[in-house]
Amino acid sequence: MPSPEELSELLDPASTVLITVECQRGVVGPGAALPRLAAEARESGALGNVARLVAAAHAAGVQVLHAVAERRPDGRGANRNARLFRAAERLPVQQLTGTDATRLAPPVEAAEQDLVVRRLHGLSPIQGTDVDALLRNLGCRTLVITGVSANVAIPNTVFDAVNRGYTAVVPSDAIAGVPADYTPAMIRHTLALVATVATTDEVLACFRQPDVRPG
Repeated sequence: MPSPEELSELLDPASTVLITVECQRGVVGPGAALPRLAAEARESGALGNVARLVAAAHAAGVQVLHAVAERRPDGRGANRNARLFRAAERLPVQQLTGTDATRLAPPVEAAEQDLVVRRLHGLSPIQGTDVDALLRNLGCRTLVITGVSANVAIPNTVFDAVNRGYTAVVPSDAIAGVPADYTPAMIRHTLALVATVATTDEVLACFRQPDVRPG
């Protein structure tokens, strides 16, 4: 764990972006395509912590970017080169463009200044999307990564961010995967090697705006 001073230096609001990964109704909502993942995201408190981080980022002037996975009704452009993609095609809930499944899941709330990047392919919100260019244009140096899943999309996001020169910060209690004990093991043995791991409360402490007292 970093010291409060080290974490605060990393999380300068001017050069920090908070990304939420697949925090959408069709993934972590009540009627999600993967009920076990949705239940874990909610029961573990991870989704609630994402919402807390998003609200604090808005208050502190930290840019928020929501990464949404979706597909066209005809499936054009979607991957079919892995078991995961083929299984997703058969799920009862489809992440179809423009449907409720691709809207943010409560309690996560977007603000007018938030960016939303939607992808039709792949496993990562960064590879092959507009995210990298947007981050560079925003002057981002540190990417705070939240959401699901710890099995696939979150490690992909961390690796892609690090490979592109960003510092990745992962609030360990604001990501979720299945089974429940997989997430802490993956963080300890994989993400901790390449990312700065903190807690939601530690990140929130850095996001708090300093008191401004009249002179």
